[in-house]
Amino acid sequence: MKQNSSKFSRLGNIRNFFQRFTFITLILITFTIMLIGKADTFIVNRISSAFTDLFRPVITIMGVPANAISQFIKNIEELAAIRDQNTRLKQDNKTLMRWFSLASQLEAENQQLKKLLNVIDEPEAEEITARVVADTGGAFAQSIIITGGNKDGIQKGQAVVNEIGLVGRITQVGNSSSRVLLINDINSRIPVRVGDAGYNAILSGNNSLRPRIIYLGLKRSVSLGDKVITSGDAGAFPPGLPIGKVVSIDKKNILVETFASRDKLQFVRVLKYKVLTDLRLD
Repeated sequence: MKQNSSKFSRLGNIRNFFQRFTFITLILITFTIMLIGKADTFIVNRISSAFTDLFRPVITIMGVPANAISQFIKNIEELAAIRDQNTRLKQDNKTLMRWFSLASQLEAENQQLKKLLNVIDEPEAEEITARVVADTGGAFAQSIIITGGNKDGIQKGQAVVNEIGLVGRITQVGNSSSRVLLINDINSRIPVRVGDAGYNAILSGNNSLRPRIIYLGLKRSVSLGDKVITSGDAGAFPPGLPIGKVVSIDKKNILVETFASRDKLQFVRVLKYKVLTDLRLD
């Protein structure tokens, strides 16, 4: 028993010695590396570069599958998005085709009814495109100057529009330029129709961004959002030109927000409407 215990004690001493030796050795190696790094960073950088060059092919080879998987997942996501977009476009196309079919049917019925009633079609207005070259709007006048005049066939009273609605009418014509009175000028009066019912009224400018509706019957029901278009009465403007929508209703005023905005006018179209140009009042 004594021999066994002495053997175990010797083994324990040997193990403790190796543990201490290993610990001391690790400390010395760490201290040596720190000294080398402090003494000469060039050697450390060279060793680091050598290891990088050594393992670069391995890293590159290992990165190929990862990049391929990433690209594959990206392609799947793009295909899913394209499939969803294609589904939506198909649905939109079906809806548009239904509306197109309905519009074609209504147009055909409209033409047949016109033939039965001998309705005379409205004359189409010729268009002249002009550039806005000056904005003479101020506190008491709302007008612009455009290119084009007598030599281009522009005449006083013709309507001026842009791509979204009525802008105003020609009030002065020169040889190569013309003045346009805007629909929000205090001197502007335009026959209009309001809402789906098409109530007749007058759009009166007030030198603000929102002209008002006047001469509308007291029993006429007008709601916010009702569209306002030209009526074509008196032949001054073609009927159906979009003007704006009703945005304010109170006991005194019905205000209209116009579609066309003066600060965004660059090009306009002058409409040569010929309803009253061939009449002579003797």
